[in-house]
Amino acid sequence: MPELPEVETTKNSLLPLIDQKVLSVEVRQSSLRWPIPDNIQKLCGQKLVKLTRRSKYIIAEFEQDTMLWHLGMSGSFRVCDAHTELRKHDHLIIQFDGMQLRYHDPRRFGCILWLDEYSQTKLIDTLGPEPLSDAFNAEYLIQKLNKKNVGIKVAIMDNQVVVGVGNIYATESLFQLGIHPAQPASSLTSSQIEKLVIEIKRILKQAIDLGGSTLRDYSNAMGENGYFQQTLLAYGRSGEMCVNCESTLENLKLGQRASVFCPQCQPLKQVKIIAKQRALKGNKI
Repeated sequence: MPELPEVETTKNSLLPLIDQKVLSVEVRQSSLRWPIPDNIQKLCGQKLVKLTRRSKYIIAEFEQDTMLWHLGMSGSFRVCDAHTELRKHDHLIIQFDGMQLRYHDPRRFGCILWLDEYSQTKLIDTLGPEPLSDAFNAEYLIQKLNKKNVGIKVAIMDNQVVVGVGNIYATESLFQLGIHPAQPASSLTSSQIEKLVIEIKRILKQAIDLGGSTLRDYSNAMGENGYFQQTLLAYGRSGEMCVNCESTLENLKLGQRASVFCPQCQPLKQVKIIAKQRALKGNKI
């Protein structure tokens, strides 16, 4: 599934469409996670004026209407000319002045929706802060994790805690800090949480700079692959040798997701849960 760096990279690769007018819209398959709106044709004649990202959603602002796009598990956008051969799972084609935008999704778990009051309330308003924003900081995360006894990896992948820290980037961040993914979130010290915030930001920035991770068929809208996967130290390496201590990396399931870790570098510590008052004072174990 495309994660935040892949969505950010995709959004950036769509920027050449800004200020182009929609000439036509063709829906070849409307059945995605939610049906493509029947009235999507009202985009015709409107210019695309702005593209932003919120979590894993791309927000496309046109002159009169705004759309919410999500890549789901296998979705991708492609910018090409009208003569480029269509692929089997190209479900939506938006013809702009000089380029064509195609949405491709073999598994059809993505979405193409209007950003209206309903989708804003249901899909956007419940989201936590952006991980690269100032709102995601150590003080905030200490407060959010103080009473969470789920594994730390599950906690930081919770979109109500912080958005966009998907499996790849949570796994890599915890490996770099030597924190076991199943360590109870509320047992982390203030120092560990401060370092975790810094590491999450660093990992995500690096992934964006490298164009995201191409593990299966991800590519940006220009057909370019990402290269972050070449730097992975833990994710997808279960059974291989740890780069730090040469132990064998292991895998466990947390929140229905594979969680690769090093049993030597990331021991599961039996730590007494820290009380809220103590954690907020910054006491360390």
